[in-house]
Amino acid sequence: MSDNPLAYDTLIKGAKIFNEGKTPLIEDLAIKDGTVIARGKNLDAAQAAQVIDGQSQWLMPGLFDIHTHYDLELEVSPGLPESIRHGTTSVIIANCSLGLAFGNQRDGRNDPIVDCFARVENVPKSILRSCADKVDWETPKAYLNHLDTLKLGPNVATLLPHSMLRIDAMGFEDSISRDPSDAEVKSMETTLAEAIDLGYVGMSTDALPFHYLASAAHSDKTIPTQFAKYEEIKTLTHVLREKDALWQATPPKDSAIGTLKTFMLSSGFFHGKPLKTTVVAALDIFNNWKILKLGRLLSRTLNSSFLRGDFHLQALGAPFKVWSDGAVTPLAEEIPELRRLNETDLEDKEGRRQILNDPEYIQTFRDMWLKGKSGFGIARLKRLLNMEDYAFNRTLEDMLVDLCPVEYWQGKNFQELFDRVLDFKRGVSIPDLLEDEAEILKRDFFWISDEADFVLQTLRTFDLELSWSTVTANRDLKTVRELIMDPLLMPGFNDSGAHLTNMAFYDVNLRSLKLAAEGGDEDVSFMVKRLSKDAADLFNVEGGSINVGDKADLILIDPEALKHYDGEANTQRVMRDEFQHHQLVNRSEGVVPLVMVSGHIAWKDDSFGKDLGKVQMGQLLRNQNCHTEPDDFPEQEVA
Repeated sequence: MSDNPLAYDTLIKGAKIFNEGKTPLIEDLAIKDGTVIARGKNLDAAQAAQVIDGQSQWLMPGLFDIHTHYDLELEVSPGLPESIRHGTTSVIIANCSLGLAFGNQRDGRNDPIVDCFARVENVPKSILRSCADKVDWETPKAYLNHLDTLKLGPNVATLLPHSMLRIDAMGFEDSISRDPSDAEVKSMETTLAEAIDLGYVGMSTDALPFHYLASAAHSDKTIPTQFAKYEEIKTLTHVLREKDALWQATPPKDSAIGTLKTFMLSSGFFHGKPLKTTVVAALDIFNNWKILKLGRLLSRTLNSSFLRGDFHLQALGAPFKVWSDGAVTPLAEEIPELRRLNETDLEDKEGRRQILNDPEYIQTFRDMWLKGKSGFGIARLKRLLNMEDYAFNRTLEDMLVDLCPVEYWQGKNFQELFDRVLDFKRGVSIPDLLEDEAEILKRDFFWISDEADFVLQTLRTFDLELSWSTVTANRDLKTVRELIMDPLLMPGFNDSGAHLTNMAFYDVNLRSLKLAAEGGDEDVSFMVKRLSKDAADLFNVEGGSINVGDKADLILIDPEALKHYDGEANTQRVMRDEFQHHQLVNRSEGVVPLVMVSGHIAWKDDSFGKDLGKVQMGQLLRNQNCHTEPDDFPEQEVA
């Protein structure tokens, strides 16, 4: 207990409070020993150790990030500063079937953490190996005990990752080469049930067809969860249904029938009672409009009064902007010709060069790149109708150079640069042409005749030194707003902690609030509830409200700063000391004046609290139906 003789540790005065979707009220809020102990008008400032002026600001519960891959970052930076600064106070980890629940699972030949995370989440192998080296637990229970010892910034809830569950039951090699035996399925059932009883909030699986392993021996194979057939998934989701736990999944993208069959598992009509299901993702794909329409139709159908599903597609509240380092990008895994380059190690520049110089590869790359861009046929028709098979649309005008050894190329799109190269070949006078660029064009680009040649040579010449971006989905913010305000969908899919130099969505909760605010206080109240209370209820954990008696996880938002915040313009590339690697991050200074976790100041006035990452602020959030007695867990050190 606090030694402070005053009634309040902290008093926030005169803020507009958004809470649980109710009409906002201008009130004071008082905190003592990490708990909200009073709300109302004119609370006595003289009784508070510190008073924070909340006038003209919004006060709300701390926000949830329901789709993160922070499993590794928690081991080196448990304060999770890149989420804290944007008002996130609770995160869900172990999404997409990947996590650390079973330790490093090394078997002498295979390194599952490295093999599974490196390509799927675009985290360098050196970072993954360093983390795996430090892992000293082997069971789901020991992992929860480990999380309880970390000096957490935000609260953390964890799913049980299905790929790692398969490896535990079958061994790594068998998990990607055969079906499980009846005994192995039973083992997975038992382990999953025990994990839910311990406090795991559910299980995650993955079916996206471009999530591949990173080891040279298995680079042509997808991660273990994708080898599970329908009956295995059905058996394991039955455990979740019976225990009121959640299933996080991704769709088998290229199979409408498979998607419908799989997600019918959420239906209470067919399976006795609904299964809480959250799926990545509802995106307005630029070059395939039908995907979003089918996804929303699936949501309405499954959640109908007839089928009685509990199904929630996650919607990203921002343009889906993805950066690529040369050909290394999540988008590349979907296209075989680009995926082959991703199969090489990041350090293997020569390996990529050999591939790019192979005559057979050159022809297949050209065929892929130019497919549907001219002539007649189905491919051309699909492209004209925006119904292509790939999310990456191969349009040069949409590919914007961020970093390049040739400084002039930075900020230009590929079409502008292709035209510049053609002008150089024709001897046209080019303004701003410096000697270093001229030398590169003369040496490397003299031979190109079309855009496929240009892209091939650009990848050869610059490799990972070239960073470029494209927006493949959610280009229309009106449509994005419609998605995140849909009560059948959930704001999510931020992928925080993954894709270090490929994505930056740490601030998307703020961007969702900004879009909601276009409709006034009622819509802000709805969005706050979606990002807090509804998320807590979906995962069946404590939190998401700031009533008297609740833990003081709360934030202040400056609505005027939020109104003028431009998330697209506030992405930066920084060196993270914890990783010794660059990372794309967001900066929203001025938008979030205060973040408190359990009454601790984690962020205030654009600076981190002095105790962030040094004391335990957040806590492990266990599902509220867990059957484990408190004595089974070690006592938490009180900061």
